[in-house]
Amino acid sequence: MTDADAHSRRAFLQSAAGGVCLLLSASAWAASAPVTPAEKLVEARYYEKLPHRKIRCLLCPRACVIDDRETGYCGVRENRNGTYYTLVYGKPCTLHIDPIEKKPLFHFLPSSATLSLGTAGCNVLCKFCQNWEISQSRPEQLPALDLPPDKLIALTRQKQCPVIAFTYNEPVVFTEYMYDIAQIAKAGNRHTVMISNGYIQEKPLRDLCRVLSAVKIDLKAFSERFYREMVSGELKPVLDSLLILSQEKIWFEIVYLVIPGQNDDSQELKALCRWIVRELGAQVPVHFTRFHPQYRLTNIPATPLRTLEHARQIGLDAGLHFVYSGNVPGHPGENTYCPHCQKVLIQRIGFAVAANRLGDGVCPHCRQLIPGVWK
Repeated sequence: MTDADAHSRRAFLQSAAGGVCLLLSASAWAASAPVTPAEKLVEARYYEKLPHRKIRCLLCPRACVIDDRETGYCGVRENRNGTYYTLVYGKPCTLHIDPIEKKPLFHFLPSSATLSLGTAGCNVLCKFCQNWEISQSRPEQLPALDLPPDKLIALTRQKQCPVIAFTYNEPVVFTEYMYDIAQIAKAGNRHTVMISNGYIQEKPLRDLCRVLSAVKIDLKAFSERFYREMVSGELKPVLDSLLILSQEKIWFEIVYLVIPGQNDDSQELKALCRWIVRELGAQVPVHFTRFHPQYRLTNIPATPLRTLEHARQIGLDAGLHFVYSGNVPGHPGENTYCPHCQKVLIQRIGFAVAANRLGDGVCPHCRQLIPGVWK
């Protein structure tokens, strides 16, 4: 299952069933942990100044040109008198402890407790967004915590979380905050992972790769039509991001939410899987996950199980070694199998690891190396 809406009662109960612990809610803690005062705004790192106090944002592919006292498309970065500021630095509006399997990252420190955080804002508009209450809100619309990087790192030690996940909304829009946390975490032997749509320009992505431990990319579809109509974005920049991650040799996994009648065409899925094998390598884990009606896409039913199973088989037939079925707790497609001897190495039920037979990244049966970050 991808990062579900942590604010709804249904999602909370599902999360609790998977062993997830609610840590903090900004709305409940706002009084004791007030929002950082406006005068502590942090200057953005990726922009250029233009005449007449305008700026051009160089963070995501939109490259917004922004007038004085206006914000970009994401709503969380503002031009003030020709200087660009992030409005969400140190201001998460949601903070939880999740298992790493919820991200989902299946080849990265299995069963690790992960301190997960998000802010307001996003740089796309998915009609099926699971976290629209925060991703499509502006900072002034949500209570937030005052949690600069050093305080957040201290909290991970207190809660004994070896991993920090930037998630829920789109982490690209709070890049400065994410980078500073990841840099401190790396120096202190803690891991950081970005759960992202991959809609980011090359320089900030390469900069992040120097401090992050892993990345999960939500690849929404393999067609420009889908990105244009359902995401208000473009496919090519996301594919470029995947190529950059491969070049940087950082661990990454791909999630593809299968939406009936929208991105589940067999030919599209075959083309996608062939592209991954050819351009990224057969070792990249791909998660085909089940869609449930959300946000503006409530008129489409949940993905049939046979569709997910068909997608997984397409991936295996294309030569991918690790293809998973998501949002179907207890399904065999959740497990990790050795690509050589086909023995079950990690057995999962939802967000929980029921058995882990993988020692130091090597299959105990045939000694096949299994790619990932295991310790």
